[in-house]
Amino acid sequence: MPNTTTRRNRRRDTPPPRTGGNETEILRGFLDYLRTSLAAKVDGAPEPQVRTATVPSGTNLLGLLNHLTFVERSMFLGDDVTDWQATFQAAPADSAADVVTRYRDAVKHANDVLDRCTDLGAPVPRPRPDRPAPSIRWALTHMIEETGRHAGHADILRELIDGTTGR
Repeated sequence: MPNTTTRRNRRRDTPPPRTGGNETEILRGFLDYLRTSLAAKVDGAPEPQVRTATVPSGTNLLGLLNHLTFVERSMFLGDDVTDWQATFQAAPADSAADVVTRYRDAVKHANDVLDRCTDLGAPVPRPRPDRPAPSIRWALTHMIEETGRHAGHADILRELIDGTTGR
């Protein structure tokens, strides 16, 4: 099958980060790398395709970023989510720019929390008395896994929408 991606739709791949040598810098560097990559996949994607399901599961590009906004807020800020499946759909009134802005804001606030955390073995300092918080190490590792998995989905969905590839 011939490659139909035009040169203008190919983005230069951004290599993984060269982070500092300690564990915190490595984990946070990779998480921020994935966060930036995922937001870039949604930023500039055309309407209504950005919210249209292009795969049988119903997954759409805007919904992935909306979901990850809820995950960031739950993990690092203590927000309670009662219906995770509902987070995979952005509100009809939300533009792609709205969802990208909300995601970047959640990441900024999550990073503000992480900036105050010096011990990876300590629990995430989130206000959720209903259940114990995971360690910061676990939370960062989980967020790398969660964001990386959805960034891979976003790569495919964005290419299906308009042929854009690359990180």
